[in-house]
Amino acid sequence: MHIFEINDIFNFQHLIYTMSPKNKTTFSPILPKLLFLFGFLIYANTITHDYALDDAIVITDNQYTQNGLAGLKGIFSYDTFYGFFKEEGKSKLVAGGRYRPLSLATFALEISIFGSSPFVSHIVNALLFALCGYLVFFVLNEILQQIPDGAIISLFTAFIFAAHPIHTEVVANIKGRDEILAFLGSLMALYFAFFAFKSKKSIWHLPGAFCLFLGLLSKESAITFLAIIPLSIYYFGGKTVTLKNVTLHTLPYLLVTILFLVLRNAVLGSDFGEGSLELMNNPFLKWQNGVYIPFNFAEKAATIAYTLGLYVWLLFFPFNLTHDYYPRHIPIITFDHFGAILSVVLYAIMIFYALKGLKSKNILSFGLSIYLINLSLVSNILFPIGTNMAERLLFAPSLGYTLMAGYLLSKINNQSLKNTLTISIIVLYASLTWLRNPVWKDNFTLFTTDAKNATESAKVRNAAGGELLAQSLKVDSITAIRYRTEAVGHLQKAVTIHPAYKNAWLLLGNAFYYLNNFDQAIQAFKQALVLDPEYADASKNMGLAYRDGGRIAGETLGDLRKATTYLKEAAALLPEDYEAHRLAGIAFGFSGNKLEAISYFQRAAQIKPDLSDAWINLGTAYYQAGDPKNGALFYQKAVSIDSTVMERMSNRN
Repeated sequence: MHIFEINDIFNFQHLIYTMSPKNKTTFSPILPKLLFLFGFLIYANTITHDYALDDAIVITDNQYTQNGLAGLKGIFSYDTFYGFFKEEGKSKLVAGGRYRPLSLATFALEISIFGSSPFVSHIVNALLFALCGYLVFFVLNEILQQIPDGAIISLFTAFIFAAHPIHTEVVANIKGRDEILAFLGSLMALYFAFFAFKSKKSIWHLPGAFCLFLGLLSKESAITFLAIIPLSIYYFGGKTVTLKNVTLHTLPYLLVTILFLVLRNAVLGSDFGEGSLELMNNPFLKWQNGVYIPFNFAEKAATIAYTLGLYVWLLFFPFNLTHDYYPRHIPIITFDHFGAILSVVLYAIMIFYALKGLKSKNILSFGLSIYLINLSLVSNILFPIGTNMAERLLFAPSLGYTLMAGYLLSKINNQSLKNTLTISIIVLYASLTWLRNPVWKDNFTLFTTDAKNATESAKVRNAAGGELLAQSLKVDSITAIRYRTEAVGHLQKAVTIHPAYKNAWLLLGNAFYYLNNFDQAIQAFKQALVLDPEYADASKNMGLAYRDGGRIAGETLGDLRKATTYLKEAAALLPEDYEAHRLAGIAFGFSGNKLEAISYFQRAAQIKPDLSDAWINLGTAYYQAGDPKNGALFYQKAVSIDSTVMERMSNRN
């Protein structure tokens, strides 16, 4: 009788056994539970987190998601971002638009049952990811049945996949559920397709095709499994594989893919996107002579090549992760950069080996094919995706990497070395994941942390500056000043990187405003308005800066010239602002311009006709202008509103 010892934890062979008489390699019943538990626990420290990053677009600020089940019609009828922007055209700011209704439907369901609860959503994400780890093993164990050590390879692959830190963005960010659901649907489609082929029971293609359709409704990238499914059958289908039967067994998945594309086209149209001239939606732009122009071919090709090399680096060395790879975290690269050249050579070798492996049908070439096929859609080679790169985009491609890693580890002959090395990799990856998860606690933690890693990203600098400003309104005065000063640093860097970043100019103006640096605030708001003359927020905030700057100039500095100049601008920008007109009236009154003072006090009284002080100010202006008749008239108007107003004036005097 075997007694389970603590050392058995480090011996994966105890979880695998061979079942006679058919010598079919299978797995212990404890294994699925262990994998599932491992996948969930590794993200257990995210379940108390708040919403963060793009959760606003798909959950908290999305009108359809917030309507719960009543919003399902809108979710399935419009672009994924339409419920956030609520305007035609804006939802397709990202090239080609997005049609991913299934993940939004799950959010709507949660809201119908639990209300807006990040706690529930994080638990669901962790559970779904745990299911991913289990299915990686379950599906690979099925298709690698005839491969020596197939179960061990599947086991190693699944644990490495579950532990890899590159997945933190997908799981820790609730919005990443689209990646998880697409992956789950694709894996199940692969399982049913392979099972249908091996069992010669085509009926199993029905649930398989349905799963792929669900995956496509979660995220369009599931379409890559239209190539991975026949490739898997070809590699591991056995001696009965022919081009004809592989094609026939792929047909159901082709049909549901066509159905999805027709549906997507009906909702979004056939426009798959043109290059935007906004840097935050098109990273392949450069600032030249005061305008953005597209990269030339060599710059774009080299930058893409360099980025693809970074993806490989992150799979092997997932350190210094960041949610943001926007310009210029990835700089403009040319082919005199060693990284670009090395990446081209590396990918050429990978493609060559993957193609060469079609004949030998070895697992390494299969893993490379999975990686390359899944990466192709997000590589920016086939079409623009709106960003240089993102860790979430490695979610499905990482299956190829982890499969190759699992295979190579299984080939180590020394059992002790094999187990030690495998455990070490899993523990290292799991530790990095566990340590990365808290960064996703909320926007403040995420943005301010990643701004240290992505120092040259205009977007993360802008996000950090904006969040510091938002939080500065909730803390003590000393901390508020520190936050606002830090925000200025981030936002100045953002506009240095991206001179046409109007939102960064707006936030920079806000930061200076909160620091009572009104002159610099006005200059920042002016720059935002140069970029967009219709920018309502910049116009309004510049009016406030002129108003409060004018107040300080008059009341504190005694600079009536500056006060009247600023307050005149404030009143023009804020035609409905009582305080701007009141202050302008006072400033012009002190400067001796009685008629201007009367004009501003008249407008102030029109804005707040029920305010007795407004009529007192107007009456006083008339008295000072030598018109006691109108002065008395407006004093009487004030008394009719508030009979104590004259008494209060006397007490003040």
